[in-house]
Amino acid sequence: MKNTGMTRPLDTLGRIVIPKEMRTSMGIQAGESLEFYLDVETGLLSMRKYIGVCCHLCYSVRDLSYFRGSFLCKQCINDLKGNIGVSQMPVPVIKEPACKEKSVHRLSSQHLVEKLRRLMREHPNAKQGEYAERLGVSQGRISQLKKLL
Repeated sequence: MKNTGMTRPLDTLGRIVIPKEMRTSMGIQAGESLEFYLDVETGLLSMRKYIGVCCHLCYSVRDLSYFRGSFLCKQCINDLKGNIGVSQMPVPVIKEPACKEKSVHRLSSQHLVEKLRRLMREHPNAKQGEYAERLGVSQGRISQLKKLL
């Protein structure tokens, strides 16, 4: 299980709102049923979308087999064995960086730290954005370099 870092308070009736990001990623629509699981020893409460007793792929209720936490019907199992309806996933195309010169001429962190140190001496009242502009890096990179000072 993964800790999402999200917290939600219980209201006075003991209800909780499930964040939209979680509902979307789990395919949960308003009005759908959920299953709850409880581990009393660890105090862990979990839930998942209720599928019921039907095939996980075609929602048939005939000739079911239980496989790795899901029900599959005999027809879907045979289709999977024969690769029926199975298509290859396309291989993602990895694009080259738009500006090759920048990636080729990257400056080492130590070199950037020295340049930043010089800039800070010359322009002590400059803002982080100005340092970033002068060095040709992002403001986030300036923050990282300041930690190395």
